[in-house]
Amino acid sequence: MFLILYYMKSKKTEKIFNEQLQLIKPSEEMLRKINKTSDEFCRKINDNLIKNEIKADVFLGGSVAKGTLVHKNIYDIDVFVRFQGNKDEEISDILGKILDKKFKKVHGSRDYFQNEIENILIEVIPVLKIEKPGEAENVTDLSYFHVKYVLEKIKNDEKLKNEIILAKNFCYAQNVYGAESYIKGFSGYALELLICHYKTLLNLMQEISQLKDNEKLIIDDAHFYSSKEELLKNLNFAKRQSPIILIDPTFKERNALSSLSKETFLRFKKACKDFLNKPSRSFFVQKNISDEFKKFKQVKIISVKTNKQVGDIAGTKSKKFYEFFLRQLKKEFRVKKNDFEYNEESNKANFYFLLDKRNDEIVKGPALENKMNVEKFKKVHSNAFIKGDFVYAAIKHNVKFDEWFSNFKKKYKKIIKEMGITYLRKK
Repeated sequence: MFLILYYMKSKKTEKIFNEQLQLIKPSEEMLRKINKTSDEFCRKINDNLIKNEIKADVFLGGSVAKGTLVHKNIYDIDVFVRFQGNKDEEISDILGKILDKKFKKVHGSRDYFQNEIENILIEVIPVLKIEKPGEAENVTDLSYFHVKYVLEKIKNDEKLKNEIILAKNFCYAQNVYGAESYIKGFSGYALELLICHYKTLLNLMQEISQLKDNEKLIIDDAHFYSSKEELLKNLNFAKRQSPIILIDPTFKERNALSSLSKETFLRFKKACKDFLNKPSRSFFVQKNISDEFKKFKQVKIISVKTNKQVGDIAGTKSKKFYEFFLRQLKKEFRVKKNDFEYNEESNKANFYFLLDKRNDEIVKGPALENKMNVEKFKKVHSNAFIKGDFVYAAIKHNVKFDEWFSNFKKKYKKIIKEMGITYLRKK
């Protein structure tokens, strides 16, 4: 009986994967348009480099170069310009001067440029032409090596393309796709490396779902280190904190998943377990957080906007404020469920909370011998009382959310301004 159920589940999974590939792959017509646009643009950039006697070459990166594009409203074309003999701080300015004025500068760890043509977004990224990954001044300098590595893997196993496409779509649907600081999830390159390692999305799901709580997954396909002990000893503290340590096969000192948070990883792990337990097409449809909270009564939604640059910077700043907001909220309420959502199109973030009354409590204050702090404690808590060698206070949590929110805005007015929050409303 078990074998029959397993077989039926396997056939269903295979059917779902095949259906999804048909749905999420761009049409042949769109692929021709994207390839034509990228070829023409790369030639134009190359001509401008020669015309201006700039020592640099052009290469195509991202999903277009690897043939792993996923169907969406706007397609990205990543074009890298590798500068030879220039300093890190000057290559963005040089690139900006040879680009059409329609390209807008986007500020980041290194400035790059964007321009949307119909439903195709061209991003032009300046990088340094380096001989070895260790010479990189910026993570984008490694892009050439990343493209070369993945293309070589796909060349040896064409099936990897489809598995990468499925993995990207699954992660996107589960809101765990993207290495941006407000997501702290799986970058496209990290997913490509994971699929190159596990060969299929199903294998990846099975491995992740079987991990024990707090168990760290370590992958070193290039065998840079002789053991996990050596790896952990040589990798710096910040790079070994993520739930998965995925050593970049092009650069031994880099964990390709160092930005992956435990929260995002657990969301991914749960999605993998749930899918394996009950395969469904719904796992490949992006979850709308607002829809998830609509089924609850009395859900609280806070809308926020910052004065920061649209995208990763604004999203990250919004997420940082969300975490501050949540910490203060937990002091007065029991937070049963919460989530964060940033929309790049509107440049707004929504905070979602499902709250309950927090139990009244007794808080312990300073020791009586610390007279100065005791006096401060009594000023804050008018009902303070002494028990033994310490001062205590009874805290009642009876305030309604609307009142609390109004007080929050007044109390933290300065912090809200300092964090660049220009819009803070209850929906």
